[in-house]
Amino acid sequence: MNPFAKVLLCTTSLLAAIVVLPSAIFASVDYPTVYARAFALLAAEPYVKRGFHVREDYWAGDLASGERKAVRQQLFKGNEYWFWLGTEVDRAKESVHIYNSAGELAEQPDSWSKGQLAAAHIIPKTTGSYFIIVSVEESPAARTHWALGRWCMVSDKVDFLAGNCMGGMPDTTN
Repeated sequence: MNPFAKVLLCTTSLLAAIVVLPSAIFASVDYPTVYARAFALLAAEPYVKRGFHVREDYWAGDLASGERKAVRQQLFKGNEYWFWLGTEVDRAKESVHIYNSAGELAEQPDSWSKGQLAAAHIIPKTTGSYFIIVSVEESPAARTHWALGRWCMVSDKVDFLAGNCMGGMPDTTN
């Protein structure tokens, strides 16, 4: 290799390292979201022991008191779903509710909200789009970080590997 090509290759490699490495070195972790997810998992633990499959479907964000966020999901008849909500903010009060595509409340009566944790349970009567509404009812923080996770128990009449517990791609709607 001629000297010019060596210098050009070394310079290009050095320039690439200077551009790429700082973003990797200074990458940050979003701790409020990590903590919110941990609280959502904490709320779900007893149900996972009963056979619910933990999905890697998570949605996260932050809301002011009184604000809501909708997450649209494709749910399948024959499956049973729990949606868990959590935050790291002490004394925050959150809620999660599930509505069908006609805007009717579709969750089971065992859904609950206890301060910084909440859960909504649904056994869909039909396959279709459902809207999971996340709400921060009150909070001492100006913005409250939240995380929502989805857990699914598949009926023995449904083939889990066929993707029926998967639902559609997450779609957060405004």
